[in-house]
Amino acid sequence: MVKVFASPARYVQGRDVLTNAASYIEKLGMNPLLLCDDVVWSIAGEKLFNHLNEQGLTVKHIPFNGEASTAEIDRVTAIGKKAGCDVVLGLGGGKTIDAAKAISDQLAAATVIIPTIASTDAPTSALSVIYTEDGSFEKYLFYKKNPDLVLVDTKVISQAPTRLLASGIADAMATWVESSAVIQKNGSTMAGGTQTLAAIAIAEKCESVLFEYGIQAIEANRAKVVTRALDAVIEANTLLSGIGFESCGLAAAHAIHNGFTALDGPIHDMTHGEKVAYGTLTQLFLENQPKERLDKFIRFYQALELPTTLEALQLGDASYEELLKVGKQATIEGETIHEMPFEVTAEEVADALLAVDAYVRALQ
Repeated sequence: MVKVFASPARYVQGRDVLTNAASYIEKLGMNPLLLCDDVVWSIAGEKLFNHLNEQGLTVKHIPFNGEASTAEIDRVTAIGKKAGCDVVLGLGGGKTIDAAKAISDQLAAATVIIPTIASTDAPTSALSVIYTEDGSFEKYLFYKKNPDLVLVDTKVISQAPTRLLASGIADAMATWVESSAVIQKNGSTMAGGTQTLAAIAIAEKCESVLFEYGIQAIEANRAKVVTRALDAVIEANTLLSGIGFESCGLAAAHAIHNGFTALDGPIHDMTHGEKVAYGTLTQLFLENQPKERLDKFIRFYQALELPTTLEALQLGDASYEELLKVGKQATIEGETIHEMPFEVTAEEVADALLAVDAYVRALQ
């Protein structure tokens, strides 16, 4: 049995850390490629660009087109190669971050991840989720190393929409649920091998922090202020969940999220975490978890205004055949649902999606 623990080389979190970003980045390279979309550019990108240039770095800013696709990664890589960039800065949300990791891998450059929202656990991992140009899940890309630096400015994140923080909490809430299943199976993690004691402790701590401080953090975010509760939840969403999922493993919840990409329509207006929330409840139903645990998750999600019914997930009119499409996509060869401690079929996924909806509506 080989245990593998993966983590970024350095993780820095705190209020206004971006005002001193050059002191961390210059140790990795002096010719950074700054990848961010136009919205993030106006929020934090232009200020970071000016700060780095003032400190003697030569920054190449490339606007991100919004999709972590092979075509976009190749486009930006070509520009970065021509400019001689030696470090890639991924500034923004999950898809920007995933694209930045792929670009730095192709350039053989250092990787710096700077999330402006705490909505996913992508910043710390050595993998990217790659999508097609139309936004459908395509594949995972795995890299030989984790990011060299993750810079998390809690003041910037406190200004982001509350829905995105709630989405990050939902994504992170899947960490221990999925890890527990992989551990039970003695299955493989995303980093390869099996779980270290450290990774197990981190994944379990992630869930307890979120249950304890999640509501307080949401209210702090709503008030646009940094509190200890918000600081703890940002760390849980980003570092604890990131290490937890990569070094403990993914199971059904994220596979079901990927299954939703088989559908067309307004479900694609939902965030990653919102879809993972419903996937997590579906995994709990597949496992036949006790009512007390089910209700704890449901009530917590409802307090965060996360979807707990098919209608809230924009699938209120979905037919069984459409839900079966989700199940079929979630159970394709290579999906993480096969790390569950028992076999899960497409029909069982479709049935569980409906069972969650029926149970929650009966609670109301």
